[in-house]
Amino acid sequence: MSDESPLRELIDKMLRSYGLGSKLDEVKLLKCWEDVVGPMISKHTKNIYFKEGNLYVELDSAPLKQELNFAKSKLIEKLNQQMGKSIVQKLVIK
Repeated sequence: MSDESPLRELIDKMLRSYGLGSKLDEVKLLKCWEDVVGPMISKHTKNIYFKEGNLYVELDSAPLKQELNFAKSKLIEKLNQQMGKSIVQKLVIK
């Protein structure tokens, strides 16, 4: 198991050297969304994508949209913390 971490780091470095680092970050970020917001909110997430520092989230519940709009800065902080770096600059909830 001790070889797992260095292998993960090597794969990460290789993908970044091929210019795929931003896509790798995007995939990790989208996976983090459910971890951060939980399964209930994740179930109401209809579309989510990341572009140029902005995370766009489309929800199917108006009350949930309003609630998440109030918690934007906290969500950005938690997502960036989960990612281990500051990647999300703005959260757009639709």
